[in-house]
Amino acid sequence: MSHPVLKVTDLRKAYGAIQAVGGVSFEVMPGEIFGVIGPNGSGKTTLFNSMLGQITPDTGRIELKGEDVTQLGPLELNRRGVGRTFQTLQVFGKMTVRDNLIVAAQEHHGSMWSRMFAPSDSGLGAQADALIDQFHIRHVAHKKAGELSYGQQKLVDIAMAFMSEPDLVLLDEPCAGVNPSLVGGISTLLKELNRSRKGSFVVIEHNMDFVMSLCHRIMVMVEGKVLAIGTPDEIRGNKQVLDAYLGN
Repeated sequence: MSHPVLKVTDLRKAYGAIQAVGGVSFEVMPGEIFGVIGPNGSGKTTLFNSMLGQITPDTGRIELKGEDVTQLGPLELNRRGVGRTFQTLQVFGKMTVRDNLIVAAQEHHGSMWSRMFAPSDSGLGAQADALIDQFHIRHVAHKKAGELSYGQQKLVDIAMAFMSEPDLVLLDEPCAGVNPSLVGGISTLLKELNRSRKGSFVVIEHNMDFVMSLCHRIMVMVEGKVLAIGTPDEIRGNKQVLDAYLGN
């Protein structure tokens, strides 16, 4: 029996009297696409920031492939096989698309300083080219990222998360701000990356059709707690979920 890639146990984080995350537990298995949904203020962002090492939870435990990583920061997590995207784009607008991918991989091996001033290729060109082809952005590979449309920049941002060949990728609203016509393409791309790279994904997203079509299992959060975890069909048929979230 395979062991979880990610295991979160009784995670809690309060801000004063506000319990942002109140005892959340779940597991993500190898190769699984795991969705996290819930209304605004349900604790999704605080949970994600805890898993990314950006904030330290008050109590609870986060394990990556059986190792306790609760106290680790973003760079240490990246070096242990965690890739991530954020709600806001993290591309370098004045650099080419190809160089954006290369510096993303350099982060896996060094500091922000090394990302900015290392040689442009660093032996990572072939890896960047492979992702450029997989993301169908060859036609803009040598353009500056800041010259691209928002949707194209979003693809570059997602591709950067895969340059370190992570075991686990945390995707924070990959469809936010994207033209609806591109959402299906992002879903197809993530499914293909999941198949070809055998990695696990955790996805926060407000687009319900996207989540339901992409994810193997979904966790619903309400007021900092887990309301339900199940397959898309189970979540669709859960009356508590419909009353608390989907029916609103």
